[in-house]
Amino acid sequence: MIYLDHNATTPVDEEVRDAVCDALKIYGNPSSSHAAGREAHRLVEDARAALADLIGAAPEEIVFTSGGTESNNLAIMGYARYRRKGHIVSSRIEHPSVINPLRHLEKEGFDITLVGTDRNGVVSPEEILEALRADTVLVTIMHSNNETGVIQPVGEIAEILKERGIVFHTDMAQSAGKRPVDVRELGCDMATIVSHKFYGPKGIGALYLRKGVSLQPVMHGAGHERGLRPGTENIPAIAGFGRAAEIAVRDMHLRVEHAERVTGMLYSRLLSLIPDIRLNGEKADRLPNTLNVSIRGITGSDLVNHLKDEVAISAGSACHSGTCKPSDVLLTMGLSTADAVSAVRISTGKDTSEDDVSRASELIAEAVAACRT
Repeated sequence: MIYLDHNATTPVDEEVRDAVCDALKIYGNPSSSHAAGREAHRLVEDARAALADLIGAAPEEIVFTSGGTESNNLAIMGYARYRRKGHIVSSRIEHPSVINPLRHLEKEGFDITLVGTDRNGVVSPEEILEALRADTVLVTIMHSNNETGVIQPVGEIAEILKERGIVFHTDMAQSAGKRPVDVRELGCDMATIVSHKFYGPKGIGALYLRKGVSLQPVMHGAGHERGLRPGTENIPAIAGFGRAAEIAVRDMHLRVEHAERVTGMLYSRLLSLIPDIRLNGEKADRLPNTLNVSIRGITGSDLVNHLKDEVAISAGSACHSGTCKPSDVLLTMGLSTADAVSAVRISTGKDTSEDDVSRASELIAEAVAACRT
């Protein structure tokens, strides 16, 4: 099978796997003061420093979590509950791990405003500005969209919010490790980072929390991770996460260059084989590895199912009992229901070869023809 679903998850890098296996031998509790505990503590802090280096933060600003969902919940619910009341602004294209905590906060009495995008899937800083109120306490806008790969103008949004003293969170789950990101340059106060999106293990993530920003924990226990995330640290996963960050820093230029080349080649091949294919977010800045395309006359789910044993891609719609629910992200961008239902996401990775791209494009074209008959 040719794997082209790297935005869903990535295979664990061999160097990362070695780091995880080595860490399994370190059995001490990082909170213990004896030699075994100090060895585990050193490993955790080395990984924390590697994550900080990846995103331009200080090590003490990195809080380890179980993944992107927990990081987003901790940032959004933790800050909102610390403030106790107020207004929060986000967008309609956010991941469910942002939208659903916001819906929960709405039930707790917070006011929520969700802005839209233009036809390329870009949130307007001007629309964010218009949505702000005197009681706005938090804005959360993703750095890049998981479905389309479209990069959001978070730096411009952060500048608007900084002038007004409003805290800004960005979900970097799809960006960190795939392209250069710097939280200082962007000006965000909180950022979500996810290991398994850049060749690290699943079940581990982190939240960048700028010094001076306070949160209320969403779980309660002992005082791990500055009292924000109780529970004994997952040493092997943290070690793998840290190693994945080190490799991403080391290989970033090569990864971006490779992704741009093979993804561009893939789209060119698809366009020659399926002339009526449409690239969603075509005129926007996008992640170098991501294509979201609509192919009329099919449903994305049918195409994914047709290819499932040969090429791994993702559908932009959820189909059950003969009914397809189109992607809210694509509908927000102004796509018709038919175009949204026909969308698929194709995401390349560091080991995707030109041969993979050539063969995958042929298989996709053949599958499209079969689905159209």
